[in-house]
Amino acid sequence: MSNLTKLEFVALDISGKNYLTWILDAEIHLNAKDLGNTIKEGNEASLQDRSKAMIFLRHHLHEGLKSEYLGVKDPTILWKNLEERYDHQKSIILPKARYDWMHMCLQDFKTVNKYNSAMFKTVSQLRLCGDTVTDEDMLEKTFTTFHASNMLLQQQYRERGFTKYSQLISCLLVAEQNNELLMKNHHSHPTGSKPFPEAYANA
Repeated sequence: MSNLTKLEFVALDISGKNYLTWILDAEIHLNAKDLGNTIKEGNEASLQDRSKAMIFLRHHLHEGLKSEYLGVKDPTILWKNLEERYDHQKSIILPKARYDWMHMCLQDFKTVNKYNSAMFKTVSQLRLCGDTVTDEDMLEKTFTTFHASNMLLQQQYRERGFTKYSQLISCLLVAEQNNELLMKNHHSHPTGSKPFPEAYANA
């Protein structure tokens, strides 16, 4: 019985704060169930398919929203109503995402992993709001925000001709890991800490 009530993704909050991710999840799941056409205007989906889509969409709504849209029986109308109500979320998220993108600097992060995580979060938000961000944009953002003391290193990475952001990040992660290992080795055995062998020590 618990499987019948299990949510396949987070329900749409009545505040609409998760609307952009919700419509993406809802659309993907409807397409997977061969019901994606039911939310498109002018569709000729069968009554049975429209009913299935409504059951699915209502199941992934906040209880308050279910009550507010109790009289809506067509998934196309429900989809349109929710869009009119919450699509303004783009105008809230987009300026913040653009600001984060503009001020994102590799040198401001303690690790490559943290930079990479912030990069993907910002890019995802920009793309959700309709902005196009390419691998080339991500590569250029990373290259131009290397620390000033690493300009030579930046040039070396540029000359390797990466076409994908993931390739550059993989190299940076490996380089960071190797550097950490070298530093750990240095701290456990600092230069000059190894005693000199005695002149007449036996082998």
